[in-house]
Amino acid sequence: MLCGMSAPPLTTELIRRLPKVSLHDHLDGSLRPTTVLDLAKEVGYAGLPETDPEALAQWFYRGADRGSLPLYLEGFAHTIAVMQTAEALERVAYEYAQDMFEDGVVYFEVRFAPHFHTQGGLGLDAVLEAVQRGLLRGREDFGVESGIIVCALRNQSTELSLKLAELAASWMDRGVCGFDLAGEEAGHPAKEHLEAFQLIKRRNGSITIHAGEGFGPESIWQALQYCGAHRIGHGTRLIEDIAVYEGKVIQVGSLARYVHDHRIPLEICLSSNVHTGACERIEDHPFQYFLQHGYRVTLNTDNRLMSHTTLTQEYELAVRTFGLDLADLERLSVNAMNAAFYPYAERKRVVAQRILPGFAAVEAEGA
Repeated sequence: MLCGMSAPPLTTELIRRLPKVSLHDHLDGSLRPTTVLDLAKEVGYAGLPETDPEALAQWFYRGADRGSLPLYLEGFAHTIAVMQTAEALERVAYEYAQDMFEDGVVYFEVRFAPHFHTQGGLGLDAVLEAVQRGLLRGREDFGVESGIIVCALRNQSTELSLKLAELAASWMDRGVCGFDLAGEEAGHPAKEHLEAFQLIKRRNGSITIHAGEGFGPESIWQALQYCGAHRIGHGTRLIEDIAVYEGKVIQVGSLARYVHDHRIPLEICLSSNVHTGACERIEDHPFQYFLQHGYRVTLNTDNRLMSHTTLTQEYELAVRTFGLDLADLERLSVNAMNAAFYPYAERKRVVAQRILPGFAAVEAEGA
């Protein structure tokens, strides 16, 4: 851990060099704009609203930044449309690994819903195989370790979520590290998909669930106590279970206490939470409260294309908005690696061999 010597200024380039860990990012929300255009041309998809990469990037960003999760999700129709072949999926996954490497990420977990990519005739196993092939090539070329999280959707059938859970379980020794439930929270309680989560638990799998983004603490409670989540995707509205008056904590509810005491990791996504309306302003985000009060906070991007961001930019945003220092950023990286759905020995190795030495080297520059 950092020993308190004077650290160099936290510039964008320095933050990019820091060894970071990404746990919450969607593959179909993180394509390069140039790749979207290339793939659209290859498959004859004529639905894109722009033909210039920068204009397309701005279109996705403007569409996402409307303060509503359903509106935020509209842009995915275009990225999914061009991700319907094995070649496209492998390319997107490989480029994803390269982008992570160039952003200073040493380990990542990327999530997506495989059934969205079967419109061109691929089966679910073929979809996962293509993505894993791209990630393995990326690991070989760039040295970034990774895992896949299979997503089911709240607003789709329980039969489908169970089928996706079975798919995830069958790939647990072949690249899949976890199972997720995503999508609109309001009106679609996680417990409706209980059978899928029970299957994952019986197979000794790992579970993360989107909760506390579009709905309140009840959603987080249900994800934990009904569905057995090991991590919470977003968790922003957990703050509603905590009474704070004039900067002082008046009361901590039983749910917030449980999350704190049981070290439940929170997959925080600052920019995305503002874009979807989970939080009105970055300055109002409860991230700082969670970090200062010892919650197991991690920092993530959610959808790099839609939110026009990188993990470096999210770290930089936290530094600029909440005054984080180098020790805080190291804590975020260590928190995330400790919370990863990766074997314990491998997590220890990445922390000891990549994260701690990387931060120590940067700190030494300020000596």
